[in-house]
Amino acid sequence: MADDLTVMRRASSRDAAATRVRTKAPAAREPALLPLTSVDIGEWRALGARAIEPNGYYLPDWELAVNASAPGRTGASTLAAWNGDGLIGLMPVVPLSRAAKLPLPALASAHPYGTLCTPIIDRTAAEDAAELMMQAARDAGARALLLREVALDGATLKAFNRVLRGEGLRSRILNWHLRASLDATRKADDLLQQVLSGKKLKELRRQRHRLSEHGEVKFDVARSPRDVAAALEAFLKLEASGWKGKRGTALAQAEGDAAFIRSALQGLAENRQCEIVTLRAGTAPVASGIVLRHQTRAFFFKIGVDERFAKYSPGVQLTLDLTRHLCADPTIASADSTASPDHPMINPIWRGRFAIGDVLIPLKSNDPVVATIHTALLLRQSAREAARSVLHFTRGRWK
Repeated sequence: MADDLTVMRRASSRDAAATRVRTKAPAAREPALLPLTSVDIGEWRALGARAIEPNGYYLPDWELAVNASAPGRTGASTLAAWNGDGLIGLMPVVPLSRAAKLPLPALASAHPYGTLCTPIIDRTAAEDAAELMMQAARDAGARALLLREVALDGATLKAFNRVLRGEGLRSRILNWHLRASLDATRKADDLLQQVLSGKKLKELRRQRHRLSEHGEVKFDVARSPRDVAAALEAFLKLEASGWKGKRGTALAQAEGDAAFIRSALQGLAENRQCEIVTLRAGTAPVASGIVLRHQTRAFFFKIGVDERFAKYSPGVQLTLDLTRHLCADPTIASADSTASPDHPMINPIWRGRFAIGDVLIPLKSNDPVVATIHTALLLRQSAREAARSVLHFTRGRWK
C-alpha cells in the first residue's frame, strides 16, 4: 500500500510538473511531430550542451547533414519538447514501416549513420522532456516508440523508464550486446600495460620500428575546419583503397555519403566537436580515424588504413596513439568505440564495456497493438539472425 501511494504521489507530482510545462509553453510551440529541418539550430545546440547523456551522432551539424544527403537516411522527422525556457528534448524519428519494413503504428529513432540513437534531453528537465515526447508520439498516431541502439544503463533511458512507471507501463528490451569503451580518466600507459601482454606490446613496438623504415612515424590531430577538411580527403582515399572500397561501402563511393560527411565535419569542426587523427610514415598516411566529441565523451566513428602496410598493424598503431591522446585530454572522460560486438581490433585494447540495445516504449497500457508490434519486431529479429547464420555457414563451407 505504501509503495502504491508513493507511485501515486510521484505520478501526481509529475502530472503537475507537466501541466506547469504546458502552461508556460507558448501555444505555437506545443510538442509535435515536425520536420527535422524546422528545429532552430541554435536551440538544438543549446540543448546539446545541457544533454543528460552525450550523443555526438545527434548533434545538429551531424544529423542535419545525414538527413540532407545520406542515402536511405534522409527525410527524418522529430519528436520535440519545449517548456517556457526553450527546447528540452529532441528525438529524430522515422515510421516503423521505414525503419523495419513493418506497416505498424510506431515511430523509431532515425539512424544517424553512427551506431547510437540516444535522444537528446535536458538534464534539468529529463522526465518532463521524455513525457512530452511520448505525448507528441501519441498525438502523431503512434502506439509505441522504438529506441534503437541506446545505452541500457544510460541516464536517458532511465528518465523514460521513470515516466513509464508513473503511468503503469514498462519498456521492453528487444535485443542487447556489450560494446567496447575507453575509460579516458586513466593513464594511457598503465591502461595499455594492463590490457596487452608484454609479448604483444613488444611485437607492436617491433612493427612500429619497421614502419619507421618508411619514414618518421608521426601521429597528427586535425581540429580546425581547414585542417579537418584536408585530413578528411586523405581519410576518404584510405578508406576507399581497402576492403570497404572492394565491397563498395566506402563513404567516397556514394555521392550522398561523401556530401554528408564533408558537410557534417565542417560544421562540427567549427564548433570544436570533431577531429581527425592520422598516423603517418614520413608524408604518407597509413591510418586515419574520425572522432566526434560531445561534452566529456568521444565517439570513434570510422577508421581507414593503407592495406599495403598491413603487416605493421596500422589500425592498431593508430588506436594506441588515439588512446594516449584521449587519456591525456582533461576534457574527455570516456570514449565510445561505436563498434560492433566482438570487434577484433578495438575490443582487446578498449576493455571497458557497456550494454546497448533496442528498446520498445509502449504509449498505452494493455494495448493489443503494442503486443503485435513487439511480436513482429521479435520475429523480424529472429529471421535476420537466421539469415546471418546461414550466410556465415555458407561462406565458411565454400572458402
